[in-house]
Amino acid sequence: MLLLQLLTVLGCGIVAIQDLRDREVLWILFPSIALFLASLHISHVGLEHFAFFALNNIILVSCILLLLWTVTKYIFKKRFLDVSFGTGDMLFMYAFTLGFPTLTFIVLLVGSILFSLMAFLILKLFVRAETVPLAGLMGIFLIAVLLATTLPNSLSLYII
Repeated sequence: MLLLQLLTVLGCGIVAIQDLRDREVLWILFPSIALFLASLHISHVGLEHFAFFALNNIILVSCILLLLWTVTKYIFKKRFLDVSFGTGDMLFMYAFTLGFPTLTFIVLLVGSILFSLMAFLILKLFVRAETVPLAGLMGIFLIAVLLATTLPNSLSLYII
């Protein structure tokens, strides 16, 4: 289990570095992170609960992305993917859906988006940046969460 956490942290770290530096992330990292997160999730809650939670999370993210697509297309009159929202950001969000029970996922998703917004506003003070490296910043947030759960007496992310 510790190996899966380490591989997830490593994958998220690589995503963060690539996204922050170049705004381009190797596509193979997203299914790898999804596989590591899914394996961690299954090892904690079992396959049946995993399937239920993953389906709920995928539906939730799909609804959010559909809402974003609708607003982007019909209100802002822009293309959605790779203009308003990066493909890597979408792939990271879907990989993230496989990692946690639904309630934990919602808290972590909202937390990671708020963290990304605050980090980007701070980052913008020091470097010229026009787009938010959402996948990279969400990856940093996930690294912090996973590392925090290895501390003694930390709460489990998989309480159902």
